[in-house]
Amino acid sequence: MTTTPSPPLRILVVEDHAPLRAQIVEVLQAAGWRVEEASDGRLGLQLALEQPPDVLLLDLGLPGLDGLQVCQRLRQQADRHIPVLMLTARDSLADKGQGFAAGADDYLLKPFAGEELLWRCQALSRRGELGRSPLLERGPLQIDRRSAEVRIEGQVLPPLPRQAYRLLLALAEAYPRTLSRSELQHTLWTDEPPESDALRSHLYTLRQALGPAQTLIKTVHSVGLRLDLPA
Repeated sequence: MTTTPSPPLRILVVEDHAPLRAQIVEVLQAAGWRVEEASDGRLGLQLALEQPPDVLLLDLGLPGLDGLQVCQRLRQQADRHIPVLMLTARDSLADKGQGFAAGADDYLLKPFAGEELLWRCQALSRRGELGRSPLLERGPLQIDRRSAEVRIEGQVLPPLPRQAYRLLLALAEAYPRTLSRSELQHTLWTDEPPESDALRSHLYTLRQALGPAQTLIKTVHSVGLRLDLPA
């Protein structure tokens, strides 16, 4: 059995106040986490449903859809539990009750310390893992997140090198979306990628390990890579 380090958290920040959003993003990225942003409720909901984050940081006072509406629709439409941390200056018991009734997992009052934000995100991400199956299935491909075991049409592959495994897992989790080169580099190296074209090397290693199933990995010219499943 092989093990692999946990990938960096993916956080979606939905906050319409640009200076505050920039501060939050800076704190999260300094922790090595991947961050997406939205400045209104409709876009935030769309992004959360298209590629569920590990944690959603959700402001209450948003244009388009407010935070309560976003949370309610997320709970109705998402196919998995997405941990929601509501960010608000409203500290009354009634306001908190509305947020929890809408489906929030936790509250953080503004202003808040960056350290506390990180602690709460980490705690919520672990809660989210409890509701996620360790087995990821994409057509003939199966990945066991606990053991890093990979199967193709039921056949177990020899253990993949760490970075090749992380590359395959990222593509499988993002399916059917195409991941850009910069997204893939950030997945493999949370800070600065090596100067050489290491991504190409790990992609070659992955394709060799997949053998005939390497056709599952498709290069989208001038865009990036994606998982290509048979119809």
